[in-house]
Amino acid sequence: MSPLFPALAAGSNRQALRFGDRSLTHAELATAAGALAGRLRGAGRVAVWATPTLETAVGVVAALLAGVPAVPLNPKTGERELEHIVSDSAPSLVLAAPGDTLPPVPAALERVDVDVRATGSAALPPEPPAESPALIVYTSGTTGPPKGAVLPRRAITSTLDALADAWQWTADDVLVHALPLFHVHGLILGILGPLRRGGAVHHLGRFETDAVARELANHGTMLFGVPTMYHRIAEALPDDPALAKALSGARLLVSGSAALPVHDHERIAAATGRRVIERYGMTETLMNTSVRADGEPRPGTVGVPLGGVELRLVDESGEEITAYDSETVGEIQVRGTNVFTEYLNRPDATAAAFDGDWFRTGDVATRDPDGYVRIVGRKATDLIKSGGYKIGAGEIENALLDHPGVREAAVTGEPDADLGERIVAWIVPADAEHPPTADELARHVAGQLSPHKRPREVRLLDALPRNDMGKIVKRALHG
Repeated sequence: MSPLFPALAAGSNRQALRFGDRSLTHAELATAAGALAGRLRGAGRVAVWATPTLETAVGVVAALLAGVPAVPLNPKTGERELEHIVSDSAPSLVLAAPGDTLPPVPAALERVDVDVRATGSAALPPEPPAESPALIVYTSGTTGPPKGAVLPRRAITSTLDALADAWQWTADDVLVHALPLFHVHGLILGILGPLRRGGAVHHLGRFETDAVARELANHGTMLFGVPTMYHRIAEALPDDPALAKALSGARLLVSGSAALPVHDHERIAAATGRRVIERYGMTETLMNTSVRADGEPRPGTVGVPLGGVELRLVDESGEEITAYDSETVGEIQVRGTNVFTEYLNRPDATAAAFDGDWFRTGDVATRDPDGYVRIVGRKATDLIKSGGYKIGAGEIENALLDHPGVREAAVTGEPDADLGERIVAWIVPADAEHPPTADELARHVAGQLSPHKRPREVRLLDALPRNDMGKIVKRALHG
């Protein structure tokens, strides 16, 4: 079987990883990770204390080389959740950077400090089977403790190769990002992606617009970010010509993990001449769709299915929706080599997640006549049934964000005796002293969309609750 990282096997002397002023070539990474892999071989599973550092990248690569499933641990996770993850995944040891102080639960495990300058044999272990588990990534649902999604090697390779095709991603690309390394976006796409292509990643450590401008100007060709990051970029652009120039010179700007508001799309395009493209994925499926580098960057959509991914929309009765009319809303289901194997220790949850061999994403969307997918939200929280209509929260949020008096917006549905559910808008005003009125916002949405999609109630907030990936946590919004 071909190696997961051909450039490591070939001993390439091109730069692979850079974190701040520390870097490794593919050959140096192969040596350091190979030495650690020899120590890990035969371990059942290993936890990785996933800080945004060179050590995390080397530790994960070493586990992959050794064929040992890695469990990335979010350093910001609370004690109770951390205890559940460690107990559920039962790692035999934890990998960490020298000097890292671990909380009691992972600290009780056997610890191996990652030496990014380790030396040893140049020979790498043989490539493990495609179906063998590579990573176990914990994902939080709306109820119950997080579930460990078991991601096989073939899911990683198929996703990264499909993205290489869609994004024309090559060894000449230098990816810039500041995403956390305990999740799919930052770790699999942001670290393993460049390594599989034989290119490089420059990780910023923490997101700052000055750092983005500096790294893109310094040979960076691609930028990965979440909507919160692109919103900050859009806010900074009018007063930062260096940032605008750096973004305009990038080959590809990619946003993911949540929908990028159309207003921010347009502000970035106007200032830089570059369109941000969006893709759609989740922990259990890795990447499902994307706007292609050679396709139309249509704001508000996540593009078309990637190579090897089958995607369908189904209605509430489970019937497939075949009319691509940009209006009919259905749940996204996918199947392909990108889909996870199982939820660890949860056969009940695994069985419930599938409709035959189709994975139920829980996301709802419409589809344009040419196949472009438009996510309108989560089935559980973002599909609002009001006055006999099925309404996606996402399009209302985009309309609200287009109002000059709105800085941030979230839309939910609440029980209503007359309508079934009424649309509630949660707003962070641009000017807290002079917020837009509920009537003003209702007229604005009705004018952009249609009257039945207008918010019936507006609630003002200082900030919207968000998770580590910048997604709005709607269950934290209460009436």
